[in-house]
Amino acid sequence: MSKVADKAKKQIKNIILEAVGKAVAQGALPAEPMNDFGIEVPNDRANGDFSSNAAMVNARAFRSAPRKIAEAIAENMDITDTYFSKVEVAGPGFINFYLCDSYYADVLLDIRESGDNYGRSDYGNGKKINVEFVSANPTGPMHMGNARGGALGDCLAAVLDYAGYEVAREFYVNDAGNQIDKFALSLDIRYQQIFRGEDAVELPEDSYHGDDIKERAAQFAEIHGDSYLEKSEEERRKALVDFALPKNIANMKAAMEKYRIDYDLWFLESTLHNGTELSETLDILKKNGYTYEKDGALWYKNIEVQTKILKEQGKSDKDIEKLELKDDVLIRANGNPTYFLADIAYHRNKFARGFDKSIDIWGADHHGHVARMKGAMEAIGIDSSKFDVVLMQLVRLMKDGQPVKMSKRTGKAITLVDLLEEVPIDAVRFLFNMREAGSTMDFDLDLAVEQSSQNPVYYCQYAHARICSIIRKLKNDGIELKECTREQLELLNQEEERELIRHLSSLSDTIINAAKNYDPAKVTHYCIELATCFHKFYNACRVSVEDENLMQARLFLCVCVKDTIRNVLKMLKIDAPEKM
Repeated sequence: MSKVADKAKKQIKNIILEAVGKAVAQGALPAEPMNDFGIEVPNDRANGDFSSNAAMVNARAFRSAPRKIAEAIAENMDITDTYFSKVEVAGPGFINFYLCDSYYADVLLDIRESGDNYGRSDYGNGKKINVEFVSANPTGPMHMGNARGGALGDCLAAVLDYAGYEVAREFYVNDAGNQIDKFALSLDIRYQQIFRGEDAVELPEDSYHGDDIKERAAQFAEIHGDSYLEKSEEERRKALVDFALPKNIANMKAAMEKYRIDYDLWFLESTLHNGTELSETLDILKKNGYTYEKDGALWYKNIEVQTKILKEQGKSDKDIEKLELKDDVLIRANGNPTYFLADIAYHRNKFARGFDKSIDIWGADHHGHVARMKGAMEAIGIDSSKFDVVLMQLVRLMKDGQPVKMSKRTGKAITLVDLLEEVPIDAVRFLFNMREAGSTMDFDLDLAVEQSSQNPVYYCQYAHARICSIIRKLKNDGIELKECTREQLELLNQEEERELIRHLSSLSDTIINAAKNYDPAKVTHYCIELATCFHKFYNACRVSVEDENLMQARLFLCVCVKDTIRNVLKMLKIDAPEKM
């Protein structure tokens, strides 16, 4: 919440504690230690601007009915020189506080003083968080899941940054292991087919069949001709991968840059295999007794680790049996490490770099891997509560009310790059953060390009542009914005003005809640509601009025709304146009 809203809450706490002290001194309440109590903003403003449950949570301590406790507290309250004009006891014992004019004025003064930093807080205390997202295999083009994951991960990182955390964005490049072997095989066969014909060498069913593989093989052939046909399979495949992989990674980086995502680190899986990370991680698992050999392979005792964790959580043997847990291979019989071992080593590497928490954005199809990875963290001595996963549901593209799978331009599956060429990036980033990650999402291509109030991002941008237009028009009429005094701003007492200011004051709190819940959608909804509150205010309250003080106060309010919308859109890396 804003500094002013935070100050108001602290005032309420002090008011209640001082009142309880007086009530105890008078004998109206017993001298017992108080339980901590909550202070909330009621959904219905008829129940006050803030409400406390202090009487309810202390009913047992004070051995009295909550309503009677609340009345004893209220009778001993002193709200002089605070942000409150009155206090009422309601229902079973809620204590409701009503704001006075100075609160609304101070919120606006705080917004102007904070400028670009309005909405920021120190809630996270500078703790270091790693957000890893997209992390697509570099063996082909990025798809719709990567599009949603990119917007969600980048905006979550921004929300955490605004909430006071030190955030690093990371992309894990799977440039080693089975998928690269499959990539090499697919390139090799497409390369051979160029010279020997498609019937001469057949592409296996489980290899990569995309046209992008054909294109990379053709590019390689254009440079080297058929010279690699005479070389060994190992040499040929290595050359093809060394040629194609950097190009694919470069394309991914270009796509992310176009998507306005700037990663702090592109971490290559191959660095784990080329260094000592895998062997060190394996040594820890062995030392802690979580490995065994079977059929020539080295296995991880997933069943043992998971069972221990689940029993600590109170799960019964029957519940655990239903999960059909299995152990996992770490080193295959051929001596090659599995992806699972690499994943454990990679996350160990993150924490070794000093992160307090690691947050991964994964597709919902990876849900079964979450518990395994959390268990593996415990197995190597890392507190699994430091590792969180946001599971993201599928995206369905819609056009004319029907699902769309193919691009009109290419006739193939729509990729991230296709989407960014067809739809404004502002709309893509905003709309992908309109729903929480765990919800399946329909992305409406028609809505994304529509320039009307039906399009949420256009609606928010239009509110910003409309305020810029109001300021320009008044300036043309010779009216310049002046810095207002608290007394001038206290003239803003219409309900539409108050509702707008109350919403403005909740930005920091909204961002903190979004950070707590890993849900940037709370911020996009805040912005939409702010635009709605502004339009209601503007339709009910004329800015250009004869009363100079009231006009300046309303103009000041408009500028605060404009700056807040700009701050929110900037946080989401979305443009805030001054004209539309």
